[in-house]
Amino acid sequence: MTWEEARDAGGPRSAAILPVGAIEAHGPHLPLETDVIIAEAMARDGARRMTARGMRVIVLPPLAYTAAGFAAGFPGTVSLRPETVTATVVDIARSLARHGIGALAIANAHLDPAHLASLEAAVTAIRGEVGLPVVCPVLAVKPWALRLTEEFRSGACHAGQFETSIVLAERPDLVRAAMAELPDNPASLSRAIRDGRRTFEEAGGARAYFGAPGRATAGEGRLSIETLGAILDDAVRAELP
Repeated sequence: MTWEEARDAGGPRSAAILPVGAIEAHGPHLPLETDVIIAEAMARDGARRMTARGMRVIVLPPLAYTAAGFAAGFPGTVSLRPETVTATVVDIARSLARHGIGALAIANAHLDPAHLASLEAAVTAIRGEVGLPVVCPVLAVKPWALRLTEEFRSGACHAGQFETSIVLAERPDLVRAAMAELPDNPASLSRAIRDGRRTFEEAGGARAYFGAPGRATAGEGRLSIETLGAILDDAVRAELP
């Protein structure tokens, strides 16, 4: 968009979607930018749904760098301090509000605890200091988690069947052939987090994946993208009926 097109995109029934991911290890078969790919797919499908019901929607360039402490021991992972992430998201919201965007929707597919805490702090600050309506559905909690796949709900889902299927649907050229040879890793990352584990290695992910990547299909990925887009749209609808 040009600046004049961006100027005309605002108004009370407008929203900007910010895809948020991470640059971190996703097994030996998926690219470091996997969470960014998933967040952009979620944003695009959500934008389609919002536009269909009369909203003006812009999809922002993704925020690709964030807190990624769980994967910090793997080469390629880039991890920021949580407070840096919070400040960045709040500053983005300030700019959007200044130029007349009606709401901010965060499409997030990265579930590192420090990252989620940074987004929660950002949402609180945006609502209190900026005054911009903002939504950020946390996929790992109810009601959103109940709408996603069985593997996702099990917590054994980092670079597994759920995420690999989405990358197969979006960027099959980036999925390495190693996918088909990887054994299932049933270790639950979410349970490990609750038990106080702090890294993929401690959680049982020596190769930075959890779940069953060998079972992934592009068809499942397309269905998951539609679900993610519907989740984002429903979260925005609750904030801006």
